[in-house]
Amino acid sequence: MKAVGKPMCKKFLCTIGTVFISLGALSACNQPAVNRDSSRQLTTVASVDLKRYLGTWYEIARFDHSFERGCVGVTANYSENPDGTIRVVNRCRKQTLTGPEDIAEGTAQVQDRTSNAKLSVTFFWPFEGDYWILALGTNYEWALVGEPSGRYLWILSRTPRIEDALRQFLIVKLVALGYKTDALIWVQQP
Repeated sequence: MKAVGKPMCKKFLCTIGTVFISLGALSACNQPAVNRDSSRQLTTVASVDLKRYLGTWYEIARFDHSFERGCVGVTANYSENPDGTIRVVNRCRKQTLTGPEDIAEGTAQVQDRTSNAKLSVTFFWPFEGDYWILALGTNYEWALVGEPSGRYLWILSRTPRIEDALRQFLIVKLVALGYKTDALIWVQQP
């Protein structure tokens, strides 16, 4: 039995290793271009009141990435789980505002308890991503969310649309953070 078990075990481990290497290579090939000057240190807001941050946010703009490609009418809803983590429910419509709905559910955990501005989000275990709150409206009416590599960026609002003056203000803030804002995709909302 031992002689049969070891080769089978090795074959299984080789297969699993090959799958993970393939996923890593595929992931690397599908990574969006970095749209941020990486020589600048990325900072977050000094403090986030997570209770105020919870609720529904509308995606106003984002950088292109495969998991949201073709999405319009995008929303993110954050609520507190009994264990203190945050439940994340992202919704979008495919191609048009009346297209099929796509829903992704995940969990966020605070990584920096001093500020509550650095979180990690998991949609598919064991893969997680950084979720850093870079800037936030005084009344939590808008947020800029990114992560250290500069590949991902979102402009979020409590309303489906923002005024042009706020849009320009947020672009100036993003440029100051080192982002190349010409790569933003402005999301169609109802």
